[in-house]
Amino acid sequence: MSVISEIELVLSEADPNFINEEFYADAILPDQLDTLLTGAWRHFGTQFFRYSFGFYELDIRLVIPLRIRLDKFSISKSQRRVLSRNADTTVEIRPVEITEESITLFERHKQRFKFGVPDSLYDFLSGSPAQVPCQAYGVGVRLDGRLIAESYFDIGTRSVSAIYAVFDPDLPRRSLGIFTMLKEIEFAVEQGKELYYQGYSYEGSSFYDYKKRFRGTEAFDWKGNWKAFRCDDIT
Repeated sequence: MSVISEIELVLSEADPNFINEEFYADAILPDQLDTLLTGAWRHFGTQFFRYSFGFYELDIRLVIPLRIRLDKFSISKSQRRVLSRNADTTVEIRPVEITEESITLFERHKQRFKFGVPDSLYDFLSGSPAQVPCQAYGVGVRLDGRLIAESYFDIGTRSVSAIYAVFDPDLPRRSLGIFTMLKEIEFAVEQGKELYYQGYSYEGSSFYDYKKRFRGTEAFDWKGNWKAFRCDDIT
């Protein structure tokens, strides 16, 4: 038995609600995507997965799936400052297309990580990311013609779901990860969507806490329920 299998066995015995599931699909309809997202499923490429505990650096943490109910979302003061700091950029939203610029930016972006460093953008996207396994768009952010951030998201009937984002690590004051999320949310609202899924975070403090700092956020309790999530760090 592998080390990971042993850990999964211990977790399943300690918590009967422990979940670790996956499947593969080349084509998912918009309504099906909505249903999967409601059950806390996500995907990288054609691999769909959900797990209630995960590795964060050297710890095992409870995973917290997050989504925003868009009729309850409003921009915070700090998020308005992010929009203001990036007012000099050009933003384009279109079907996902991975270019040489995208790959170059990813290679620079991944230098930020010490643990779980990804090998390729195709760790997260299929070979035909605009259509497989479902419709997906990208947000491209340019400064003086240079690509400085790019994010990718799925489009369901009622939902939009973030997949991944890359950005220039030399521009931390711009908060480009938050900026592309705000642009995805703006797109979702304009398209009349009800929900925006910003992905997973973890119980306790982590690198992904920025995902918790959006008004209207709900968290999945791994018992089939989405409940209002309060973050005291929203300003």
